[in-house]
Amino acid sequence: MVRKHKLSHLSPNGQVRMVDVGRKPPTARMARAAAVVRLGPTIAAALQRTGALAKGNVLETARIAGILAAKQTASLIPMCHTVPLDVVAVDMTWRGNALRIEATARCVARTGVEMEALVAASVAALTVYDMCKSADKGIVIQDICLLEKSGGKSGKWRKRDPSYSSSAKRSSSSKESIRERGRRTRTIGIP
Repeated sequence: MVRKHKLSHLSPNGQVRMVDVGRKPPTARMARAAAVVRLGPTIAAALQRTGALAKGNVLETARIAGILAAKQTASLIPMCHTVPLDVVAVDMTWRGNALRIEATARCVARTGVEMEALVAASVAALTVYDMCKSADKGIVIQDICLLEKSGGKSGKWRKRDPSYSSSAKRSSSSKESIRERGRRTRTIGIP
C-alpha cells in the first residue's frame, strides 16, 4: 500500500496556511540537525588550535548565534509556530578541514522543533562563514539536514545515512575538547 502524503501547510484549494495545532496534546519533542562548514587548511588549523581568529572566538560566537537563532525561528520561517524551548545545544566536531555543527532542540509542545534545530545549525554555520570570510572566500556550507526527531504523532525518526549514524558517540569527546579550547583561547591573525 502506497502512503499518500499531503502538504499540511496547503489548504484544499492550494492556499498557504498555518497548521492548527490547538487540538494536539503537548508531548516531549526533540530534534537534532547538522551542517558542515568546509574551510581552507590554514583557517581550519587555526580554529582547531584555539577556536579563534582575529575577529574573536569563532566557535563560541557561532554556538551563541545558533542558540539565539533557534529562539527566533518563528520570526524567520513564516508558517512556524512559536514553541517554548526547554533547551538548545550547539556542538561542533572536526573532520579534517570540515567543521561539523550539530544542534539539538527540546521542548514540550503541540508541534515539533525540527525547524529550530535546523535554524540553529544553519545560523551557526553562517556565523563561522561570516567570521572567516575575510581570510578565505572559498568556504563552503553543506549537508544541512535533520538527523533525528522524536515526539508527536509520528514518533521517532532517524536519518539513515551511515555517515551520520554514530555522530553522538563520536562527538562526545570532541565536544569537550572544543569547549576546553574555548576556555584558553588566544587571538590569531590570518594573513
